[in-house]
Amino acid sequence: MNKLGDILFIAHVKTLFLRGRRTADPCFFFTSQVGGVCKLSTESSLRRCRTPDGKVCSGRGKCDCGICICEATDPGKFYGPRCECHDWVCAAHNGKTCNDRGYCDCGMCECDEGWFGDACQFQEECNLPSKKSKALCKNPQGVVCSNRGTCHCGSCMCDNEENRGLVTGRFCECDDNECLDEDTGEVCGGHGQCYCGNCYCAAGWHGDKCEFQCDISPWESKRRCTSPDGKICSNRGTCVCGECNCYDVDPSGDWGDIHGDTCECDERNCHATYDRYTDDFCSGHGQCNCGRCDCKEGWAGKKCEHPLSCSLSLESSLKKCRGTSNLPCFGRGQCLCGQCTCHPPGDSRVHGKNCECDDRQCEDISGEVCGGHGYCSCGRCICEEGWFGKRCQFPRSCEMSDTQSKELCETSDGVLCSGKGSCHCGQCICSPQDWWVSGELCECDDRECDKHDGLICTGNGLCNCGNCECWEGWTGNACEIWVGAEY
Repeated sequence: MNKLGDILFIAHVKTLFLRGRRTADPCFFFTSQVGGVCKLSTESSLRRCRTPDGKVCSGRGKCDCGICICEATDPGKFYGPRCECHDWVCAAHNGKTCNDRGYCDCGMCECDEGWFGDACQFQEECNLPSKKSKALCKNPQGVVCSNRGTCHCGSCMCDNEENRGLVTGRFCECDDNECLDEDTGEVCGGHGQCYCGNCYCAAGWHGDKCEFQCDISPWESKRRCTSPDGKICSNRGTCVCGECNCYDVDPSGDWGDIHGDTCECDERNCHATYDRYTDDFCSGHGQCNCGRCDCKEGWAGKKCEHPLSCSLSLESSLKKCRGTSNLPCFGRGQCLCGQCTCHPPGDSRVHGKNCECDDRQCEDISGEVCGGHGYCSCGRCICEEGWFGKRCQFPRSCEMSDTQSKELCETSDGVLCSGKGSCHCGQCICSPQDWWVSGELCECDDRECDKHDGLICTGNGLCNCGNCECWEGWTGNACEIWVGAEY
């Protein structure tokens, strides 16, 4: 390439860079170099890289002959002439960045024509009736914009005192004043972004207000927290300055179910589902080592549940206990030498040779059986005439017009049963093909409920909109911990 071509190429790349081209690739930087040697002094080079507050490349990159080479970070990349831009902190509305009505540019939403707002959530021309608009602005408690904003075309415009924008959220329910650093008055100490009153810190910073800085680089921190299977803290904890804070799912706080330098050990694997009655590891017949059972002499099995004195082999014993299920005793009891003991002991609602019947499934969280409109047979509701549904909760006929019915089934954005069910008598009947869809408006995903031993809520509670609501005597994220009387 001749000299003129060199000049034109460098000018073109420089234009792309100054427009905020998102790259940390050194192939795209231009420098005042001749033959690969920088002609700028160190002072001049750093001066070009400094932000107005004196940080070199915003603290997110390295200065190379007056040009910032930005370091990519999860969940996005820093870019811009001084690494000042990062699109992953753009405002969102209804879970969508820039409301899908614009694009993110250097942390700010550039809205499509006809839309405005920090998240492009407001429409300039409104075709909604006033009543419908107001209904869309009501929070779950029925208060318009949480009394901290005004309603515009079905969206809340939150109060903006002193132009700081500290009241946020779809219904102005978030108070970002909780993110202010008491000493400096800055949001998240100037080292993070506030989402609904919680600080999400930039790489290298941590603390409730992002007030503490790590003494190691983000790269080294990530390396130290990476587990042998390549996951950050084994997906069971958070990484802070190279150390994993493991999620402790034991609500008693006496000890951590999950531990290890990278949270690689999960002691829950040593608990058989119903050994939680006595809280014994490895069925009380072994030692738990990093989530694996080392059985005592005379016992065998993944959780030391099988006595070697039994005339049946472990495989034969489990086969007898399984019946038509993949789990011994349908996950509702303890298998010992081919015989099931259903749990909780003395609770007649769990019964059958293989504990295959669980009449608790007929109850709602208040304990009402089949909605008061049927009876339970082996865990299934047999409904009275005129009623149907899993728990006989739907009447077959009603004195309601289709319009009245559909109004009760619409979500705040006007979608009938969240697009995942049908409307009947003002109630949503969620799609039976998608078993995980639930909620009054089919807005919930029960796959988000915690599992233990492959069972949602361990079979000891009901999944309610992604969270386990445990029956009496059970607790834990997955209702896996027995806190009732010992047996």
